[in-house]
Amino acid sequence: MDMLSDVVAFMRTGRPNSSRVSWRAPWGVAFPSAPGSAGFHVVLSGSCWLLPPEGEPVRLNVGDVVFLPHGDGFGLADDPARPLARSDCALHTELFSSAGFEGAGAETVLLSCGYRTFPDRSHPILGSLPALIHLPSTLGRHPELRAAVELLAGEIGNPRPGADTVVSSLLDMLQLYILRAWFDSDGEPCTMSGWAAALADPAIGRALDAIHCEPGRRWTVESLGAHAGLSRAGFARRFTALVGQAPLAYLTWWRLASAARMLRESDASVAEVAERVGYTSEFAFGNAFKREYGVAPGRFRRRAAVA
Repeated sequence: MDMLSDVVAFMRTGRPNSSRVSWRAPWGVAFPSAPGSAGFHVVLSGSCWLLPPEGEPVRLNVGDVVFLPHGDGFGLADDPARPLARSDCALHTELFSSAGFEGAGAETVLLSCGYRTFPDRSHPILGSLPALIHLPSTLGRHPELRAAVELLAGEIGNPRPGADTVVSSLLDMLQLYILRAWFDSDGEPCTMSGWAAALADPAIGRALDAIHCEPGRRWTVESLGAHAGLSRAGFARRFTALVGQAPLAYLTWWRLASAARMLRESDASVAEVAERVGYTSEFAFGNAFKREYGVAPGRFRRRAAVA
């Protein structure tokens, strides 16, 4: 599994939510913030305005995709000057009814999807994203993203046997294509710095993929540098500058994050988890895990099961 695939799998917890919502003008709704969640919205027909907490209103047309990675509150309306009725639920995390917004004007149909995240343990890529990512529908741009949107809209609009599995997979696919489109964009709004530059850098990208593919391997700065095709010192400088952490610090973080996911989602024993992520003893793993998560691995697993 390459790094970006890992990040998408690591981002969400629990089952994703998805719905198809329609409004007829005049309408305007303010949705509350939902910390610990992320959502994306696609205009299937009509047009509307997205009103962020800060900044100018954003015009959304058919095919436009909006991603809100931090669960910030926002408004949607047929007109940016329209007064907003407050909703008690976040559009992408709970079942929302558009009843009461059925005027006689033009119709707007949105596909809204979202999922819960681990706000204190999310991958740093998520933290590096802005509060709002708008990917306008442009002819010939991001064809994979457009295809995923069409498939997802079809599954949600006409559920058939197996829809739960298909929708969940398509949401992961859509998330991956959104991140690809964002990090591949040049100039504004995505400047080539930080994680965008790290993913675009062939040498650092190879090292990150190696860490994610084999977290249990006995990596050193020198061996990672050799994998990246750089000298030890040159690799360490470039990795730290782009990723924001030294190579072995990131390796340790990813090992423990992977271990936490295994403890939540698998029946592997603590000793097996320790071995898979590169620790030679359960004791050493337990100490490192407790320093990072504040509890021993066994207690972490029990808390996760209750949650």
